[in-house]
Order: sequence, then structure tokens, then C-alpha cells
Amino acid sequence: MGADTIYSLSSGAGRAGVAVIRVSGPKAGAAVKALARRMPEPRRASLSRLTHPQDGAAIDEALVLWLPGPRSFTGEDSAEFHVHGGRAVVAAALDALGSIEGLRPAEAGEFTRRAFANGRLDLVAVEGLADLIAAETEVQRRLAQFHSGGGASAVFEAWRGEMIQVLARLEAAIDFVDEEGVADTALSEALPRLAALRDGMRTKLDDQHQGERVREGVRIVLAGPPNVGKSSLLNRLAQREAAIVSATPGTTRDVIEVHLDLAGVPIIVSDTAGLRRGPTDEIEAVGMARTRDTMAGADLVVWLSAPDVDSPPPALDSEALWIFNKCDLVSGNATAATLQVSAKTGHNVDVLVDRLSTWARQRFASADSALITRDRQRRAIEACCAHLDAATGTQGLALELVTEEVRLAARELARLVGRIDVEDLLDVVFRDFCIGK
Repeated sequence: MGADTIYSLSSGAGRAGVAVIRVSGPKAGAAVKALARRMPEPRRASLSRLTHPQDGAAIDEALVLWLPGPRSFTGEDSAEFHVHGGRAVVAAALDALGSIEGLRPAEAGEFTRRAFANGRLDLVAVEGLADLIAAETEVQRRLAQFHSGGGASAVFEAWRGEMIQVLARLEAAIDFVDEEGVADTALSEALPRLAALRDGMRTKLDDQHQGERVREGVRIVLAGPPNVGKSSLLNRLAQREAAIVSATPGTTRDVIEVHLDLAGVPIIVSDTAGLRRGPTDEIEAVGMARTRDTMAGADLVVWLSAPDVDSPPPALDSEALWIFNKCDLVSGNATAATLQVSAKTGHNVDVLVDRLSTWARQRFASADSALITRDRQRRAIEACCAHLDAATGTQGLALELVTEEVRLAARELARLVGRIDVEDLLDVVFRDFCIGK
């Protein structure tokens, strides 16, 4: 990787004030000379007149940045052309770069993949960068920034560094295992350190999957009997007609989702088919089954009742908030529900939004520094802890066996940050990056 010089539009497609074209590889400097006719001072923006290398035709007045490696994003010689963002200007600049021998268009995620291959980013930071590009809310942005900036990697590397120190002592002791007391002394020093390290990892694992929830979206499910106004409330929350509303019970047969930003936390609100007892047709039965499955995976269930069906929420595994809808049809405190609202008139819907925002803020207050955002990361740490359990959990385990378990634990952390044996993961990680990143 890195033998070719690659180029691509790195800013968004379409008309804009400025478009950024990025070049990386051994011929990046030659590309700058070919278009700008001179080399600007490294890492200082320089205004240059860009011309086509073949016929000298003017392309644009642009800012040019020359970023010699290894102090660049990819670790290679790199350059950026900040041109005007019209489609014709961008097309002309890309055509000019394509006319230079040894340059080719970049593939999706290739700039970041080169940064990884050249040690500028580890795998956790790469995943954080992908999340930063995809971030839609403030908490998502802060979490992604923590990972892409190396915050999580620093913790993982500290764990690995501690483990390697212990491993070095154990391996040194193996060389003198025949001497009296050497193995016992080495184990008495190592096992408490390993147990403390494992306990610290377990604490981070016991985080209620906050990182994954913020990255993927926190799930709030609107549930209740038929015709209590779940779809109407969903439309109020979404501020658009996201779901069909009808006076006929059972109109909603499938799960409908809308995405909201509450207190910077990404929320997926699901409207579900009504739950009721008694005979149902086949389609309604399927809808109710999907409702139960959706409720089982919810972070919060908002249970709705109404004047005609004032039913309390059933026993749920998820947190629940009981809402009495259609309060415009009754007077006084007609229910034991937590809050009375009217999806039709909008009464107290703003209060409901405030309560949901407060819940999201409190529930995910520390999620912007969560160490774990993906199942891959969680499984690697769990596997590491399992090896440390094996190393520390059995009295009288031979020094050599303890050492091997610690070596395997350290290997899991190395896989976590992408130091070893991750080729099978790379295509999956980089396939969601855009061209130019």
C-alpha cells in the first residue's frame, strides 16, 4: 500500500463555495508542481494559479497546501487544492490530476486506510473517525471525537502496557524456574496486578452498552392498546406526518421509526402496533409480535393509555413512562398515569419532550467518554478478561500456564487496536468511508 499516488475530492459533492481535493503518495509533490508550477512552503496555504499540465489551460485560482510526510494525515507526502466549489472547476482539477502519470483516483476510505497502515491511526481511532463523519448529534460528535482523537486508544494501550510489564517479569522467571522460590515470588507479584487490571476492565464492560447505544441511537418505543393515539403522538414528536393516523383501531401494523435529537442524544422513536387481548387476524398478530420484540429491545417504553382504554403498562424489562393521551376528552385528573397529554391539540407534548430529554441527558451523561462503541471492541475486552480469569482464578496454576494466559490476553488487546491479525476486519471497517476519506 502506498506505491500509487491517489487523489480525490474530499469535500462534499455538488456546488459549494470551496471544494477540497486531496492527493497522497510519492508523486504528490510532482502533482503540485504540475498544476501550480511551483512548490509552496510546507504546511502554509499559498494562493496559486492552477493550470492543466498538458495544455496550460487555466483551471482556477486556488489555495495550495504542501504536506510532506511523515507529518501528514496519511504519513505520506500529501497535498491539498482548495478550489472554488463549482462542478466544472472540480471536474477540471480532477481531470488535470488524472492526466499525470502515476496518479489514480482513490478508493473509498483509502486515505484513512493508508493512515492506519503507516501507523498514524490505530483501528479504534479509525472507527472513531468513521463515527465522527457520521455523527448527527452533539453527544455522538463528542464520543466520536474522543475515539478518533485517541482517548479510548490511550486507555487500551495503558492496559496493554501494564500487561506486557507483568508478562516480561513472568517470562524472565521462567528462565530460572528451577531455582527455589522463583516461580512463587513471580506469581505472588503478578497475580494481584493482573486481578486489578481485569477488575478495571470489567468495570468498563459494565457500562450498560452506553457507547453502542449513543453510536447507533437510543431506542424509545411508543406502545399501548390500539387506538390510544400512538401514531398521532409520533407525528407530534417528529413534527411531520410520519405515520398514518386513523380512527380505525389497528391501523398501525408494522414498526415505524423517526429519528430525533434530544439533549444531543440520538433517539430512535418507534410507533408500534397496538396490543390487545382476544381474537386477531393473522396480520395483526404478526404486528403485535413485532411490537413485543421492539419493546424487549427498548431503552425506554412510553406506554400510552386513553379515556376508553386506561390500562397501566404491563411488566416490562425496559424502563417505562406511562402517558395518558387524549386528555382533551376528559376533565380533571382522570388517571394515575405519569403525565396527561393530547397528541391532537399538543397539550403537554412539550412537557413530555422535556421529560424525555432529561431522561436521555441523565441516562447518557457520561456516554461521550465511553470506551466501547462496537461489538468488536466489547468482544475483544471480554476475551481478554476471560484469559485473565484463567490466569488468576485457579490456585496453584503453573507459572508457564499463567504466562501463556497473559500472553493471550495481551494478544486480544493488540487485536483491539489493530496491531496484529486484523486483515479480515479491514475491508469491513473501511467500506463505509466516503471517497476522499
